[in-house]
Amino acid sequence: MKKVMIFYAAYGGGHLSAARSIKENIETNYKDVNVKLVDCMEYVNKLVNKVTTKAYSEMAKKVPKTWGKVYWKSQSGPLAKISTTSNKVLSIKLNKLLKDFDPDIIISTHPFATQMCAYLKKLGKLDAKIATVMTDYAPHDQWLVFNKYVDYYFVSHQGMKNKLNEKGIPKEKIFATGIPLSNKFLLKYDKSQILESFGLSPNRKTVLFFGGGEFGLGKTQTLRIFQSFVECHENIQIVAISGKNQKMKENFENLVNELGKQEYVKILEFTDKIPQLMSISDLVVTKPGGLTTTESLASGLPIVVINPIPGQEEENAAYLEENKVAIWLKKDDNVEEILHKLFSNPDKMQEMKIRARLIAKKNSTKDICKILLK
Repeated sequence: MKKVMIFYAAYGGGHLSAARSIKENIETNYKDVNVKLVDCMEYVNKLVNKVTTKAYSEMAKKVPKTWGKVYWKSQSGPLAKISTTSNKVLSIKLNKLLKDFDPDIIISTHPFATQMCAYLKKLGKLDAKIATVMTDYAPHDQWLVFNKYVDYYFVSHQGMKNKLNEKGIPKEKIFATGIPLSNKFLLKYDKSQILESFGLSPNRKTVLFFGGGEFGLGKTQTLRIFQSFVECHENIQIVAISGKNQKMKENFENLVNELGKQEYVKILEFTDKIPQLMSISDLVVTKPGGLTTTESLASGLPIVVINPIPGQEEENAAYLEENKVAIWLKKDDNVEEILHKLFSNPDKMQEMKIRARLIAKKNSTKDICKILLK
């Protein structure tokens, strides 16, 4: 029986979602494969994991510009050395787990796990194949530490493959498969039934607005943009997802009630129906995390980008703009004017939808598993 170890880390939700999608695909489509899913940081040191994930969350939410500086400076120099040194130390604990499980293949969706495993391989303590799955639309040098000992790099698009090759990674190691995607986004849905279940009209364009999320999303700016959508005179309806952000939910509800738009705005907290909601939507408004971006593209949706976290999310936003599938709303933009131009030009919306489907890689998870387990 072949053994596959999948590592992730809880810095944002995308790393875990990518790992889960791979695990699900292997268990569904491959016999005689034992798959184990592990949070590498939680396993090697619970205290370090708690402190660092909390620090990431707080910085991204409260001082995003500071996080952006950390992101860029961690590519080289003292911060990069500190990160690599700590991963060398933490790999000692990870080695025990790897010896016990003895995997044939290690799949990592976070650079820290990749570094630990590659370092162990460098020391001759590990002989498994190592595959790293990048979960954004631009590379970061932390993914490439000890790259000589990594066997596979899975990236989101051809341009990213070219950039890795320019950094010295052999082309034969790099596969532009796309970011792993849940199988739920490949299913066909009864759109009329979904519209009815959420109390939505089939005669209006549907906007899916992600306004809460893990990092709260930029407070005043988010509410200002949300209000512009609610007050938009075009023939639209809005499904607003506030997530775990209770304050944002209350702000949304108060605004909708003040404007008397309850009929055309549905506000949801947590929902596991994102694939279904994307299937009935005409546009998604979101910060550009790797996961939501991938899901939106796979659903053929134009994207309005709001409040990207400096660093990886700004790079994602730039990629989407360059490929003409997104409009990135900046702080001083006239949102009302931009929305009017967008909704009053059906040809532009249709072009964005076509471009989204062209750059989407809907079979990403299947392709990754096929390459690794063929």
